[in-house]
Amino acid sequence: MIKTRPFSSMATTTRSPSHAQDHILAERKRREKLSQRFIALSSIVPGLKKMDKASVLGDAIKYVKHLQEKIKQLEEQTKKRTVESVVLVKRYHLPAADDDDDHSNSSSNDDADDDTRRRSLPEIEARASERDVMIRIHCEKQPGVLAKVLSEVESLRLSIVNSSVLPFGNSTLDITIVAQMDGEFSMKVIELVKNLRLAFLKFM
Repeated sequence: MIKTRPFSSMATTTRSPSHAQDHILAERKRREKLSQRFIALSSIVPGLKKMDKASVLGDAIKYVKHLQEKIKQLEEQTKKRTVESVVLVKRYHLPAADDDDDHSNSSSNDDADDDTRRRSLPEIEARASERDVMIRIHCEKQPGVLAKVLSEVESLRLSIVNSSVLPFGNSTLDITIVAQMDGEFSMKVIELVKNLRLAFLKFM
């Protein structure tokens, strides 16, 4: 004997008209969103020849890979430039011109005279990064010293971008100069500092 379930307990597979209509509307909205996003994607991918979805996706993938490769190249260039800057950005503090390794054999009076000369000479620091140069000079306060320094810097094939002077104590100045190398500038940083030191020896 075969038993059958009551008709009321059987699961119905048919949908009500309102539910089917909601499903159709939801599917339509989903397709509209996809279409809008494909249009937006096609607008940012250069050189599209076909506008069908498969072509847009394929070209978008190629474009993203191209951008990733470009980013990798730029990162490598940035790392290389940073290393070069570190090599070029060095400080050079030069002692007095008459300092040498034999000063230990001189008398205590000579040592005192050397210390006095070193204190009277300016402390010059120069940094270079590619075509940019920053010069810092710590020197005694004298009338017209800034004009003389700027004139000397310009004579060395450097174009002054900015300069500032700050008093340090009652008798010294701290001069900072930012400049750019001219096309004919071929001097090393150590040579730049030496030339500035020699110029100070002339007008101080």
